[in-house]
Amino acid sequence: MSSSFDVVVVGGGIVGLATATALTRRQPGISVVVLEAADQVATHQSGHNSGVLHSGLYYSPGSLRARLCVDGRRLMVDFCVRHGIDHAVTGKLVVATREVEVERLDRLHTRGTANGLRGIRRLAPGEWDEIEPHIRGVAALHVPEAGVTDFAAVTRRLAELLEGEVRTGWRVDAIDRRDGVWQLGGPAGSVNARRLVTCAGLQSDRVAEMAGAEPTVRIVPFRGEYHRMVGPSEKLVRHLVYPVPDPRFPFLGVHFTRRVDGVVEVGPNAVPALGRHHYRGSRPDYTEFLETLKTPGFSRLAGRYLATGVTEMVRSRSSRLYAAAARRLLPALVTADLEPGGAGVRAQAVSPEGRLVDDFAIVRQEGALHVLNAPSPAATASLAIGEHLAGMLD
Repeated sequence: MSSSFDVVVVGGGIVGLATATALTRRQPGISVVVLEAADQVATHQSGHNSGVLHSGLYYSPGSLRARLCVDGRRLMVDFCVRHGIDHAVTGKLVVATREVEVERLDRLHTRGTANGLRGIRRLAPGEWDEIEPHIRGVAALHVPEAGVTDFAAVTRRLAELLEGEVRTGWRVDAIDRRDGVWQLGGPAGSVNARRLVTCAGLQSDRVAEMAGAEPTVRIVPFRGEYHRMVGPSEKLVRHLVYPVPDPRFPFLGVHFTRRVDGVVEVGPNAVPALGRHHYRGSRPDYTEFLETLKTPGFSRLAGRYLATGVTEMVRSRSSRLYAAAARRLLPALVTADLEPGGAGVRAQAVSPEGRLVDDFAIVRQEGALHVLNAPSPAATASLAIGEHLAGMLD
C-alpha cells in the first residue's frame, strides 16, 4: 500500500525529528512522515550518548557547527523546561594538567568568547575548589553554559508532539524520483513525497547514494566506550570535567560526566567499531568492518593515528589503564571504583584524503537534502539544525 506526503524524512533520531518539527512549524498544514528503520525512535546515536549539553567552546568561530551549537543549546534548554524533561545547566571545567596545555587553554578561552560564551572564566589552582574540589591541574576554564539532559527523552517527546506521522520499523530499501516525486520503498510498503530529507546517521552515506546523490565522504563508525564510577570515588566529581583537547587528535579525551540520573561516566575512548551497530555486548559485523577497511581514506586515517588507535584499543580492555588516564584529572580515583558502562557508535564522515570532517555536512539534491555528517554537538544543536534544514528546503 502506498501513501503520499509533502515531505518524507528518513531517520527517526533527534535531528530527523527536529527537522520534521521545524517543517511543520514553518509550513502549517503540510503533511510530513518520518521513517525509522528501528522499532522505536532514538535507537542509535540519539539514545547512546553522554547527554552533555555542549556550550560551543571548541568549534571554529563562524562555522556552522559553532553557530548551531550556541543557538541549539538555548533552544534545547527551553524545550526541556517547557516539556518537563530532566536537565541541568551545571557548567563544566576544562582543566590543563601541564604547563604545555595552558596556551591551548587560553586559545579555547578566546574561541569560546568569540562564539558568544559570556560567562566563561579563566581559573588558577585553588579557584575551582568550590566547583570541583578533587580535580587537580595548573589552570582551568569554567564554562557555566554547559550542562546535561536526556536526549533520548527529548527525541521521544519530539515524536509525540509531531504534527505528522512517525513510522517505526520502516526500513528504506529503495529510493527513486519520477516526475518530481520521490518514491521510497521497503518491506513495510511504499511512500511518495514531493520533498525528501535524509538524516540517517550511521547509514547516511548509503541512504544518500540510494537517492542518487554522490557523497564525497564515507561514514566510518567509531565506538566510544564509557566506564561508570561507583563506590567512594563516585562522590569525587560533581558536574562535568574535561581535559584540554590535544589538537593533534580528533577527539576530546577521557572526561567526567555526571548525567541527569546521577551516574558519573568516565570516557569515552574511541576505537573503530566492527560494524555500524557494534555496541558493547553486540555481535561484530565483519562484513561491514571489511567495508570500512576498504573505505577510501581509511588507510590514510589509520596511518595518521596508528599509535593513538593502538593505545585506545589496549585501554579499552583494561580498567587499570583507563583509570590511569582519568587520574591525570582526578588523582584520588580508585581503579576498583570503575566498572564498564555504556557505549555508543559515532557516525564519522571521512574524506578520501583520510581527514575527519569536523563540521556538519549537508548535500543538496533537486527536491532533497542529505545530512551526511552530524557529529557532536548534533544532539545539543538538533533543534537549530532542524530550523536550518527547514529553511534550506524552503
